[in-house]
Amino acid sequence: MLLQASTHSYAFAGLAIAAQSIAIAIGGPLVGALADRYGHRSVAAAAIANFAAWAALLAASHGTQESMLAAATFVGLTQPQVGPLVRVHWSRLVRSHNEHHLLSAALSYEASADEMSFVAGPALVGLLTSVSPLAPAVATMSLIAASTLPFALLYSHRATQQPASGERGNPYLPRRPLAVMFLAMVAMGAVFGAIQTAVPVYADTIDKPGASGLVYAAFGIGRALAGAACAWLPPRFSLRARYVSFAATLCAGMLILFAGTQLVPVPVAVALASFTVAPYMISLYALTERLGPAERAAVAMTILCAGGPLGTSGGQAVSGSLAGAHGVEGALLVALVVAAGALLLALWASLADRGRNIWIVDCVPAKNQAPREPVEQSQNALSEP
Repeated sequence: MLLQASTHSYAFAGLAIAAQSIAIAIGGPLVGALADRYGHRSVAAAAIANFAAWAALLAASHGTQESMLAAATFVGLTQPQVGPLVRVHWSRLVRSHNEHHLLSAALSYEASADEMSFVAGPALVGLLTSVSPLAPAVATMSLIAASTLPFALLYSHRATQQPASGERGNPYLPRRPLAVMFLAMVAMGAVFGAIQTAVPVYADTIDKPGASGLVYAAFGIGRALAGAACAWLPPRFSLRARYVSFAATLCAGMLILFAGTQLVPVPVAVALASFTVAPYMISLYALTERLGPAERAAVAMTILCAGGPLGTSGGQAVSGSLAGAHGVEGALLVALVVAAGALLLALWASLADRGRNIWIVDCVPAKNQAPREPVEQSQNALSEP
């Protein structure tokens, strides 16, 4: 919204978003590696740099397109990555108290919080943009300062677990299983990108552009409710079964969305499909948390989350071109094809693992147990409902 108002070009604004998304994918694992090495205090440094990047973007919005593109890229590179690192903190917290069964509930809560931000965020941007194109950016800068700095100060400790005798250098991070999770998240991002394209196209076809925000809000509410419901999944429902089952559910949801638009209004189909998204994402977070050693958890989680913006950019690009020729159905076809690919990937990973606990880790490896958290708030965090 900021760059479109400055340049009067949606094409350039889209290019800047793509550059920012790629920069997030590059910068995220770097922030994660720093967090593993120096603790979550690295988030404070990233937050300060990101605040400066946003300030540079505001200044560049009155300048050349080249300066805007560079500033947008800098905003992506310095994104603080609080979401992935909060999940890492939950992981270390429950491990340190030998309460690993609570991690599913924690990840479900985080997923619901994320989804509600996707409901509130567009609404807030829409309201603030009516005041000034600069207002949403200023609000973003304020939120960064108000949330990331306290998080970094409260949880600035680092993992003190040392590698086992005989291990040298960084603890081993399994690359191929992590690549599978990364690709699975890329697919999830592409689904988001396709739906984000399809919803405004639908709103234009009914000559009500403002309806797109409401439709996408319904999509977020369904995801939040499904994410919260995952906290009640029984422990005997293993991560392997969850991953494959929820990949199949996601594919079914996108099939309902694609075919349902021919039978029911698009908002109804979007609302039904929304319930299939969060369980799949939560299974990816849980599987990634178990793949690597605790002292590499931050970089593993940020690598996983880097797949989201990359997939979203790709999904938007492909679905946008198809929507121009085939309308809403063309955009939603991308979501269906990508979800089918995510299901095939899940089936392949499950068959490749065959109970070896390498590609899909169902149990908590002993080497991944973390030391007790030195933060006093940890005791209260686990005692609160």
